[in-house]
Amino acid sequence: MKGAIGMVKPCNLAGASSLVGEISQCTTSMKHRTKQLSHCNTGMKHRTRQLSVKSSWNSESGQPRVTNHVAKLGQKWREYQGIKNWEGLLDPLDDRLRHEILRYGDFVEAAYRSFEFDTSSPDYAMSKYSQNSLLDRCGLGGSGYKVTKSLHATCGVQLPSWIESKASVNSSWIGYVAVCNDEEEIARLGRRDVVIAYRGTATCLEWVENLRATLTSLPNDVAGERKRAMVQKGFLSMYTTATTTCPSLRDMVREEILRIIETYGNEPLSVTITGHSLGAALATLTAYDITSKFKHSPMVTVVSFGGPRVGNRNFRSQLENSGTRILRIVNSTDVITKVPGFLVDGSTSNDVSKSEVHVSGWPGWLQKRVDESDWFRYADVGKELRLSSNASPYLTRTNFATCHDLKTYLHLVDGFVSSTCPFRSTAKRLIAGTKHEKQQILVR
Repeated sequence: MKGAIGMVKPCNLAGASSLVGEISQCTTSMKHRTKQLSHCNTGMKHRTRQLSVKSSWNSESGQPRVTNHVAKLGQKWREYQGIKNWEGLLDPLDDRLRHEILRYGDFVEAAYRSFEFDTSSPDYAMSKYSQNSLLDRCGLGGSGYKVTKSLHATCGVQLPSWIESKASVNSSWIGYVAVCNDEEEIARLGRRDVVIAYRGTATCLEWVENLRATLTSLPNDVAGERKRAMVQKGFLSMYTTATTTCPSLRDMVREEILRIIETYGNEPLSVTITGHSLGAALATLTAYDITSKFKHSPMVTVVSFGGPRVGNRNFRSQLENSGTRILRIVNSTDVITKVPGFLVDGSTSNDVSKSEVHVSGWPGWLQKRVDESDWFRYADVGKELRLSSNASPYLTRTNFATCHDLKTYLHLVDGFVSSTCPFRSTAKRLIAGTKHEKQQILVR
C-alpha cells in the first residue's frame, strides 16, 4: 500500500452494504474526492474538539475508544486468532478483525495510562491503579475482562554510580494479565480469552536495554551453532532478569498462565499477547516462552503494534513450529519497525549460513564481517499488516514520534480498507497530528 505524500483524501465508504461494495464505491469516488472531503469536513464540524497532542503513554485526554461493532465470532474465532494465518482477512481488512485489533490496542493503551511516568512521584515506574480498578480507570470497565496479575520487568544492566538517579530503576511495572469473565463476551468471542498487555519503553534503563542489539542464544537451547535460535540481548534480559525482591517477567507469566490453565483448561481458551514498541518485542518472547514451557498450551496469538525485530531466522522457525500466530501491525513510515540489526531475507530455508546481507557502499572488509557474523542478522516474524501514515488525510508532515505513536497505529487500523483504498472517510478513531500545526482530534 502506498499513500501520497502530504494531504490525501479519504475514500468515502458511507452507506456501503459490504466490504466488496465499499472498495468498488471507493474506486468510483476517487473522481469526486475533493467534493467528498469537503462534505466530510462539514459533517464533522460540530463533532470536533481541540486537544493538545500527547504521546500514548502520557495521554490523559478522554478514554480509550472501543468501537461499537460487536459482531459475534462464534466458531470462526480461531480464524480471527490466526489459525489460517489470517488468509483473506487482511487485504481487504475484514471488519470483525479490525474490531479485534482495535480492542487489543485499547488494552495496550490501558497499560500506558496506568504507568506512573512522574519521576517525582513515590510511585514512579509503578502502576497508578490497583488491579481491581485498572480497567475501570482506563475506560475498559465494560470490556468483560478482569485483571488477575500485574507484571514487572527488570533490566539487567547497571548504570555507573555517578549517573544513577531515580529514573534508573531496575524493576518497573510493564503490563498486566486480564481474563475474560463476562458470559456475554465469552459467547461473542467463542471462547474465554486471556489478554497479556505490555506498554512500550518508559524508563532510562529500558532505553539502554533497547540499545543492546546483539543477538544472543535463548536459554537451554542445545542446537548446533548454525541452528541456534537467537534473540536481541536487551529484550531477553528484560524478560528473564530477576532480583531478590522481584521475580522475572518470565516467572510471573509462567505462574499466572499455569494457574489459568488449571482453572479454565477444560473449556475453549485462548491467550492473546499484545504490546506496542518494546511491549511488542516482549509479547513475541512471551508467546515463545508459553508455547515452549507448556506442552498443551491454549492457542497463543500475538497482536503487536510498531514492534522492532526480535530474533534470527531460527527463532522465527521455532515460533512457527510451535503454532504461535503473530500479527504485526507495521507503519511503513515508522523506523522502529526496521531495527535493530540487518534483515535477512524471507527465504524458507533455515540455514542462515546460506543467506547474505548486502549493503551498497560498504567497504569490503565490513561487508565480509557482516556476512560472517550472526550477531546482527535478524528476521521478521509472523504475518504483517502494513499501513502508512501517508494514507491518512489527517496526518500531514508526520515526524518520528507521530509515526510511532500507538494512537497513530490505531487510527490507521481504523481507516485502512485495502491496498487499493488505503483510507476510509468513516474512520472513527482519535488521531494524533503533527508538531507543525495546531491539531484536532476528531471524535465521532
